[in-house]
Amino acid sequence: MSDHARIKGHTVTRTVHIEASRERVWKALTDPEVMVLWFGDGVVFAALEPGATGRIDWDDYGSFPIEITEVVPAGSFGFRWSGIPAEQLDEYSTHVRFTIADAGAGTDVTVTESGFDTLPGGTRYRRERLEQNREGWDLELDELANLLEGVAP
Repeated sequence: MSDHARIKGHTVTRTVHIEASRERVWKALTDPEVMVLWFGDGVVFAALEPGATGRIDWDDYGSFPIEITEVVPAGSFGFRWSGIPAEQLDEYSTHVRFTIADAGAGTDVTVTESGFDTLPGGTRYRRERLEQNREGWDLELDELANLLEGVAP
């Protein structure tokens, strides 16, 4: 695994190395049945294609709507999502993009979340959201790596 997610400007980025095939990583990033094992307590989207909508649910936090923006099989997956529990995407949404690449016997996974600079609420709110999501990506990508590398929780 890598070090922690980093904030640069209004963007959060983290790369982790996972000892798993690119195909297994892709499935974990894009198949709702596998996503719930590391990212949220419920994941639903209408289709794996740009424009499809859905949501990611956390029992303790609520439901976060998503809209898929990018699907490049075994390459990249992107979506807009609400930064606060909501019924639909709104001005509080940011953009998440995963890219995957072969790296030795495993796969490097990079998540980049952007769009914090356009959030309403001013500088203090934007910085708080950046920090919350930076911490979130540390936890979520560790869970992804542990799942795919067979590490017990």
